[in-house]
Amino acid sequence: MNDLFSIKGKVAIITGACGVLGGSVAQSFVASGAKVVAIGTKQEKLDAKVKELSELGGDVIGFVGNVLDIASLEKIAADVVTKWGRIDILLNIAGGNIPGATLMPDQSFFEMEISKWDAVTNLNMNGTVYPSYVFGKVMAEQKTGSIINISSMAAMQSMTRVPGYSAAKAAVGNFTQWMAMEMAMKYGDGIRVNAIAPGFFIGEQNRAVLINPDGSLTDRSLKVIANTPMRRFGDINELNGAVQFLCSSAASFITGVVLPIDGGFSSFSGV
Repeated sequence: MNDLFSIKGKVAIITGACGVLGGSVAQSFVASGAKVVAIGTKQEKLDAKVKELSELGGDVIGFVGNVLDIASLEKIAADVVTKWGRIDILLNIAGGNIPGATLMPDQSFFEMEISKWDAVTNLNMNGTVYPSYVFGKVMAEQKTGSIINISSMAAMQSMTRVPGYSAAKAAVGNFTQWMAMEMAMKYGDGIRVNAIAPGFFIGEQNRAVLINPDGSLTDRSLKVIANTPMRRFGDINELNGAVQFLCSSAASFITGVVLPIDGGFSSFSGV
């Protein structure tokens, strides 16, 4: 591989490492020679993920942690620095929608439990801010590092049924720009903060919304495909290259960007 795009030897924190997206990126990073710190919420799933990643031949450690608990994140940061001396990359992948926060087709906003709004906005917004606050502090001391956040197509234009998730991901995009400015202006050009905005990928969180029990596409899926110039859903592995690029020296002058990876969805008017 061209060294310009290399992340070999970099220490990468990955929140949500046991999920579909986090697990895919973690596997890609291990294969590319990064030292991976996997953070998950459940010990059993985390142990299985660390074992799976370690069998690829990479350096992997795992920590049970809560992205909404500053103290647990600070303990992880201290342990990682003790073991590997630095933190080069933070991938804020923990997040997603939650049951009850997605409105049913015949349900109005005013029927949603406000506690579900609080939960989904807290997870996706503060679940990005808190790790950035803790691990970003290490990067500030080093004067180097790369943070990648996860935005969404739902942040770029209004979509039915997901009000809390949409609002939180819009906040993530704004925070990405703000944090990029803050880090560059106060700690130098060696620290960059960017985000990706995935298009539509079928995973466990959205399968019931996009796929009917008989395996056919739902009406919502048909609308998505009709407004995606590539006329298909993405494969989760198609996010990995963009994430690695943004973490590499090849992106040394890129900060504050929210990069769509969406098959053209965000650029298409539908006409």
